[in-house]
Formats: sequence, C-alpha cells, structure tokens
Amino acid sequence: MVLLPLAGAALGWWYFRQPTLPNYGPAYREYAYITNGKSNTVTVIDLRTFEPAQTIKVGSEPTGVAANTKKNEIYVVNTGSNNVSIIDAQRNAVVATIGVHARPYFIDVSGDGKRGYVANSGSSNISVIDLEKRTLLGNIGVGTSPGLARISPDGKTVVISNRGDNTVSLMDAEKIKVRSTIPVCQQPEDIAILPDNSKAFVACAGSAQVASIDLKSDKLLALLDVGKTPVNLAVKPDGGELIVCNFDSNNISIIETTTNEVGGSYLIGTRPARGIVTADNSRLYVSNFGSNNVAVYDIDLGKVIASLPVGSHPDGLALSQSENYLLVLNSQSGDITVIQKRKPSKLEPSEYALLTMIPVGLQPNNIVVKSFVIAKSEK
Repeated sequence: MVLLPLAGAALGWWYFRQPTLPNYGPAYREYAYITNGKSNTVTVIDLRTFEPAQTIKVGSEPTGVAANTKKNEIYVVNTGSNNVSIIDAQRNAVVATIGVHARPYFIDVSGDGKRGYVANSGSSNISVIDLEKRTLLGNIGVGTSPGLARISPDGKTVVISNRGDNTVSLMDAEKIKVRSTIPVCQQPEDIAILPDNSKAFVACAGSAQVASIDLKSDKLLALLDVGKTPVNLAVKPDGGELIVCNFDSNNISIIETTTNEVGGSYLIGTRPARGIVTADNSRLYVSNFGSNNVAVYDIDLGKVIASLPVGSHPDGLALSQSENYLLVLNSQSGDITVIQKRKPSKLEPSEYALLTMIPVGLQPNNIVVKSFVIAKSEK
C-alpha cells in the first residue's frame, strides 16, 4: 500500500488502495454511465471492478442521462442533435434513437418505466416518449425555455421549470396536457418533488429563492429566500428536509418541507454544485465545483465532518447500489473519483478512502448508476 498525501484533505492522509471487492456472483451487473459532452460518447464503468467497460458513441453533445428502474435501459439526451439515445444495459450498445425538439438537456423516467419526459429548451415544449414502443407520443407546448421536466413518484404530474418566462407548468401525465401554469421566481430550473407527491420545490437561480408549489391545488405556497444562485435541490428520502446548493454563496440552505421554512444555512465549500443524500437520511455529499473537493455533511449533527479532495471542477455525483462507494464526476479533468466508505479501524482510522480515479471523456457532465441481475436465459 502506497500512501499519497493530497492537498486540502480534512482527514489527513489519503491513499490509493487495492480494493477488497464483494463477490457479487456471475449474474450480477452494476454499471455507471457518464455522458461526455465534448466527446459525443458515454463511458461505462463496471462497478464490480472499477474499470472502464465500454465507450459508446451517441449523438451530439450528450448531457442528461437516466436509468429505467423497470428494465435494463439507459436514456441519453443529446443536446446538439436533438434526440435521445437508448442504451441496452446488458449489451451496452445503442439500440434505438428517438428524435425530440430543439436543445433538450435532461430526461426523467416515470416510476413504472413506461414513459420518458424531455424538456426542449430551444422550442419551448416537452417531448413525451413511450419507452415500451420507443416512439414519440407528442410534443406539448409549455413556457419559454423549459429547463427541466420531472415526473412525480405517483406518475400523475409532470413539473416543468420555464427559465425564460419565470413560470412552472404542471402537466397531467395521463391526459398529456398542461393543466396549469404558475408564475414563480426568476430563472427557475432544478426541481424536487416530495416522495408523498404533495409538493414540488423549484430553485430559482436569478432571484436566490426556492418556490414551494402544492401539487394538489396547483398553487404557489411560498417563495423562500436562500443563498445566491441556487442550482441544485436534494430531498431527503424521508421527505422531511430539502437541501439547496447555493453556487455563488458557498453554502447550503436546509428547508423544512412541512412548514416551508428555511431551517438554516451552512458554509459547505466553494461553489457547491450538486448534492446527494444517503438512503438512511444521515449523510449529505456535496461537490464543490470551485474548491475541487466533496464535503461530507452529517445531517443529524448539522455540520461538515470531512472535506475530500477530488479532481478538477467536480460536478455530478452518484452512489453505488450498496452506497459504499461515492462516484464524483470531475468536469474539467475528465475523470471520475471513486471514494470508498468503510468502518474505521486502528490501521485505517479514516472513514473515507480514495479508491481510484478513472479517466472518461471530454467534459463529462452527468452520471447514473444501474444495477441488475441477468436471467439465466439472457446470459
């Protein structure tokens, strides 16, 4: 084992280490899919071995990526070519391409795995895709320059943030029809919907606010003041709190979702870009784009307990299925940092260790993890 000191590590010494990986069995698969915006590719990392498995050619300027929870498919939004690539996760190959409208960036997939929703920022509409038939169901007009479309957990409502006219559109997913348009705050973009489908929260980068919207009555409940340039929302799995990454004030705000109140703000690092919460609601990981590290925030203690150095300009985050590995996408250095979480011991007192760094493509921007077991007939 070779110890390598890394600058800025709050935990002292970090090191690359030979991993002792679990025996997953021959039928288990777990991959990370990374969109490389300037390479027109998707890099596939095998999370059983932490080695590159495949580089897949997709469309032009791939940005958003999402996994289907009901079948082994990955969806890649190609902003430059105005289409969506469908990747078969078992073969790691593109099996279909579906055209949408102008300048799409993200895709969201319904919980039943049957539909995909793409906001087309250049044509002010939403493309609704039938993922079973791999066909376009329709393009629905919304507000100006929609940034994101999110489907509620119950599959009934699609929430769309319209950056160009400072509104949020609510679409009936069954009727594929906009049911209401709500004026909110300036430059709305990221969206978080509570697990019980009761509310949606929308971050407004232009006015340093988060809008709270009641999805039962389609009404704006509150405009909550947070830090400068809120760019990302991460809701705790239990739905009780919402964490806001404030890019230009170097902090996070924590919103109590029941009362629509900002519970507090905490310094987290330089230019926090993304946040992700563990399934047990205990830890928040935040990528600090400006300080090239990831902050580990203990939600119960209410403080940062570690600052983990990574690559240049970290952005996207993902957790492995076991949550023992944190994947950090470094947009400028074109690689992924893999951080292992383990039980401290006398020989290895740190809770976190730098496992490896894996090169990907140019300007990686988003990441998703997919795990599954191959049936005997499919091996």
